[in-house]
Amino acid sequence: MIRTAILVDSAFYQKRANILFGQKTGQERASELCEYCIRHLGDFGNETREQKYLYRIFVYDCPPSDKTIMHPLTQKNVWLKRTELYSWTNSFHEALTHKRKVALRMGELLESTAGYVMNADAVKRLCRGDIQVADLKESDFHLDIQQKGVDMRIGLDIASLAHKRLIDQIVLIAGDSDFVPAAKHARREGIDFILDPMWHTIKPSLNEHIDGLHSCVAKPPHNLEDPLCVIPRNIES
Repeated sequence: MIRTAILVDSAFYQKRANILFGQKTGQERASELCEYCIRHLGDFGNETREQKYLYRIFVYDCPPSDKTIMHPLTQKNVWLKRTELYSWTNSFHEALTHKRKVALRMGELLESTAGYVMNADAVKRLCRGDIQVADLKESDFHLDIQQKGVDMRIGLDIASLAHKRLIDQIVLIAGDSDFVPAAKHARREGIDFILDPMWHTIKPSLNEHIDGLHSCVAKPPHNLEDPLCVIPRNIES
């Protein structure tokens, strides 16, 4: 019996899931996340056919911001607590807390740096002269609020699970190379470490410190493998 713990970087999963599975309600996304994680308990590749036991699904995220921010295009204040994203995130978190064997680990938002940022695609079109400033729309901007403490919590849980020998295998659903030290520690403790980047391109430094690379979804078209989306950079205390 292989005891498996599945760790999910929620911000990363949400962005990849929107690309791979389409937009859904918060409750639907929570159910989808759990179902996606369960796929890792099945056989894949050249692994042995030993039965796997789900130890727990750890989901790492931050609460939504209720701050008021001025939109650079409209020059109007946006009260984030009244936005659809605020309600969606709360619904998503609430649904996860009711899922069996799911532990929700909450970090913090670095709201002092919160603001709207122009999408990469809009920047390119503007620089090429395809559009003018007057042609910009609200949809050409996205809210950028950096997370604090999420990577640290993931790293600590990996180290704790490995050191206490609570599991035999760790599946990490993420795409950040900041997890390299934690992955190396887990492997030194004899833990089988699997990375699921959901077909997002990862850095070589991360690929060489894992035992396997596996995404539980069909490979997307080439133009969707690295979508123009911003993954918040975590800042540790």
